[in-house]
Amino acid sequence: MNASEKISALQSAMKKNGMAGYLIPSADPHMSEYLPQHYRARAWFSGFTGSAGTLAVTAEKAALWTDGRYFIQAERELAGSGIELMRMNEPGVPKVEEWLAEQLPADSVMGLDGKVNAVDAVEKLEKAFADKKVSVCDQDLVSEIWTLDRPAIPATEVWALGVEFAGKTAAEKLADVRASLAKHHADATLVSRLDSVAWLLNLRASDIAYNPFAMAYCLVLPEKAVLFINTKRLPEEIRTALVEQGVEVCEYEEVEQALKGLTQPVKMLYEKTGLSYRLYRTLKENSAVTLQEGEEPVALLKGVKNETEIKNLKNAHVKDGVAMVRFAIWLETQLAENKRVTECDVDAWLRAARAVQPDNLGESFNTIAAYGGNAAMMHYAPEPETCAVIEKHGFLLVDSGAQYRDGTTDITRTYSTGELTEEEKRYYTLVLKSHIDIARAVFKEGMAGMHLDILARETMWREGLDYRCGTGHGVGFVGGVHEGPQSLSSRGTTPFVPGMTVTDEPGVYEEGKLGIRIENELLCKEYKETEYGKFYCFEPITYCPIDTKPVLAEMLTQDEKNWLNAYHAMVFKTLEPHLTEQEKAWLEKACRCVS
Repeated sequence: MNASEKISALQSAMKKNGMAGYLIPSADPHMSEYLPQHYRARAWFSGFTGSAGTLAVTAEKAALWTDGRYFIQAERELAGSGIELMRMNEPGVPKVEEWLAEQLPADSVMGLDGKVNAVDAVEKLEKAFADKKVSVCDQDLVSEIWTLDRPAIPATEVWALGVEFAGKTAAEKLADVRASLAKHHADATLVSRLDSVAWLLNLRASDIAYNPFAMAYCLVLPEKAVLFINTKRLPEEIRTALVEQGVEVCEYEEVEQALKGLTQPVKMLYEKTGLSYRLYRTLKENSAVTLQEGEEPVALLKGVKNETEIKNLKNAHVKDGVAMVRFAIWLETQLAENKRVTECDVDAWLRAARAVQPDNLGESFNTIAAYGGNAAMMHYAPEPETCAVIEKHGFLLVDSGAQYRDGTTDITRTYSTGELTEEEKRYYTLVLKSHIDIARAVFKEGMAGMHLDILARETMWREGLDYRCGTGHGVGFVGGVHEGPQSLSSRGTTPFVPGMTVTDEPGVYEEGKLGIRIENELLCKEYKETEYGKFYCFEPITYCPIDTKPVLAEMLTQDEKNWLNAYHAMVFKTLEPHLTEQEKAWLEKACRCVS
């Protein structure tokens, strides 16, 4: 079936079950960003393959919402499907709940699968539907339609991340969680997000591409914790170690029944965006459970890296920097010798360069190797049938990263591949200036991403430019490449504290022309303390030269030049011991001062 046929099948199922509308988000039972193939229902029904989007279907219409990273891609992939593209946050574009409230008849029924819809999303629908008295029905219609070719729920083997990498045992982390719960006047929580379960219990697996997680829940109670997981994939020695640390093990499917069966009175902290509507209702219906809304305690704990994690993470970035330097040398050599290089070649070469690094576990996301106008699509991924050949003019944007046993990396470099126009050079220099503005920031304790984001954007705004995404995001430790709660964006409300990491990645994206992004990972650290309070700053922990060939030096202030030169001196000092003499010579040239 094509997308329009699948939508028709869904509309028939809706009619059969008395539903006037149906909602399919980009989510699994754990509200993950990157999904197991089994839960990619929105992509299966719509044909839009981007990682973020929501599909809403009524008896007569279908519409898909996605953000600015995917406007170009979504327009192409939805063509001919009959699904209307809703460009989120653009003027005049309604939110999904507003559109549904307008489309649905009064006293009708709106269907959704409560297993993969968050509490927050359902509450927004119920609020929007109040005037029309539209009710929400929790029923899975997707499984009725998507049958023959639907992949199974993954169950890869679980492995333990040693304390020499993690810095703390599962027992110590559980104690930290219980202490955090006490501060919120709670004594229990259901850890639902996969990255949080992985971090809390020092467990990793490969259930989701690029993300080293296992499909699992962890119920934290006052006296014990319970891991819900497919036990067949859990080695006996890991199970024994968990039990010794106060963690019982049950089957993955038993979580709902376990929540129903709680008899000891508990005050359960939950986060509306991270808990499924179905499990929320299960808890709400249990008289022994007092629900208390708040932030998931694990998120903040894992967002602040401990000393062991920081040491390991820096080591991972050294290995990543070595791979990136070798890639840049290869690219430069290929182009100089007039050899044919495609975006797919770049993808494959980088994967191989990282694979030979010690403790490499694979990529942390699908490499974005985008030449010319392709780079205007922020999450573009090259395909063998359509990938562009890199020519000796313009820019190649390469956004890539890796999972290592000692950390997760995410880096973007934009390379000039030959002749550039003055406009291209100006755009590149503006991006560099914005990048440096964040990297040089000094800020008071209590400042969050929403307060700092403007530092990067002001340079762009002065030129009438902007980028339709945040400036940066947290990165997990042997975890997800996108991690909260900290971020650099207008939505970033969590204050930065020493130990947090965040990416710094402003950009310029001109459809059909170019995309430019420069990304480092930054570590928040103490700057100084005075009678006016504590002040923090950022330390770059990405070790890779920034291409200076496109830079218009006259556009940089002396302070910006000083930062860039100091950064390159640090990169050379850090990577030089790990390179051959030929590689050192190339790096020394790449790190030369800009005057």
